[in-house]
Amino acid sequence: MAETIHIYHTNDLHSHFGNWPSIHAFLAERKRWHEEMGDFCLILDIGDHVDRSHPYTEGTAGKGNVELLNEAGYDAVTIGNNEGITLSKEELDDLYKDANFDIILSNLLAENGDRPDWAKPHKIIRTSEGKRIGLVGATAEFTPFYERLGWKVTAARESILQSVEQIKADTDFIVCLSHLGIREDELLAESCPEIDLILGAHTHHIFHDGKMIGNVLLGAAGKFGAYLGHVIIDEDLKKKKAYLIETEKLDNPDESYDQKLRENGKDLMRDAVFYNDAALKAEWFKESEMAQLFGKAMIEFSGADCALFNAGLFMEDMPLGEITRYDFHRMLPHPINPCMIELTGAELKEIYLQSMNSEWPQLELKGLGFRGAVFGKMIRTGMDMDNHQLYINNKLADSNRVYRLITLDMFTFGYFFPEFKRSPKTYFMPEFIRDVFSDYFSRNTVQ
Repeated sequence: MAETIHIYHTNDLHSHFGNWPSIHAFLAERKRWHEEMGDFCLILDIGDHVDRSHPYTEGTAGKGNVELLNEAGYDAVTIGNNEGITLSKEELDDLYKDANFDIILSNLLAENGDRPDWAKPHKIIRTSEGKRIGLVGATAEFTPFYERLGWKVTAARESILQSVEQIKADTDFIVCLSHLGIREDELLAESCPEIDLILGAHTHHIFHDGKMIGNVLLGAAGKFGAYLGHVIIDEDLKKKKAYLIETEKLDNPDESYDQKLRENGKDLMRDAVFYNDAALKAEWFKESEMAQLFGKAMIEFSGADCALFNAGLFMEDMPLGEITRYDFHRMLPHPINPCMIELTGAELKEIYLQSMNSEWPQLELKGLGFRGAVFGKMIRTGMDMDNHQLYINNKLADSNRVYRLITLDMFTFGYFFPEFKRSPKTYFMPEFIRDVFSDYFSRNTVQ
């Protein structure tokens, strides 16, 4: 009987483990079923499986996610920006040490140009009947972030084209693991018809039945494990179709699974940071002592003149008593880095006025690293406005002088403050804002 190829794929799980037991059990059953039928099965992940907003991922530095992928029998993955730029260089270099699968990644290099030993630009897999399946892959080009961490990220599409050129003569079918986003996938399909299948990620898009561009099939399974992708390729490699499986409808749900992982992460982060003798309340829509202290922490950490951030960052109160690393993670679960931006007094005044947008506090923000519920009030530390005049640390701002503003990296993508995209900036990495806040308290006692 002729061999059919089955490819299952996930993407952008972001450490949402609620449906993982169902996904794991389903993949194990299907793989066994296909092999018993004499067919071939591949299981792939297209990146952002890791998300440090989850305590299990934080406590294991992502290695817990790799263990889950091992247990579920994955054959290959590529990395997303959450693996690539929310871990330190040392942590990423160590992340896949115990992986039982291949990491297909063509556009990430060390600063000296060497490819990390855990990554492969491409791989060719032979089925039991000798069909040759080529895998290529790349991740999104968050260039300034990778450079700050000590990596060199190259042009993704170009690196994929190079990989395809190197393997096309030795393959019968080429699959691209693309953590680049829907638009880049469409452009890649148009520019490289030698690719047979592009499995996409990053922009959390969904193709319920795939999408054809020329003879290239695109597949994508959304986010958070809500869907599992399945691509079927016939025995002659001529026909291919894609569809999605809704994971909530699968058997083997375990409603306690995610909580068990959270408890595991809590145990791993129980080391004490300091003893708090004055409880602090998280306020989303007004000034608070917690926000004031956070602003001071950001300025002290960076040496900036002033700070700007949103109060919706604070997800939990700071209780009285011993405060652990887990407590700081609960308060500030966001994988967000501090960023210092250089602005003239005139530019800073415009930023201040923009930050007074009355619609922002109630905004239900999703993405950009933010893992909260609502945006909240904009908090400004070290700057104020009086009678249409901007003051920096109680002194009238000089319109021509350059000031240093410490803020959040999520504001530098241009959605809230377009000026930030053009302004000189320094990203602080790998420190997250929770690291800045916890280090502040480890050095200072709240009065």
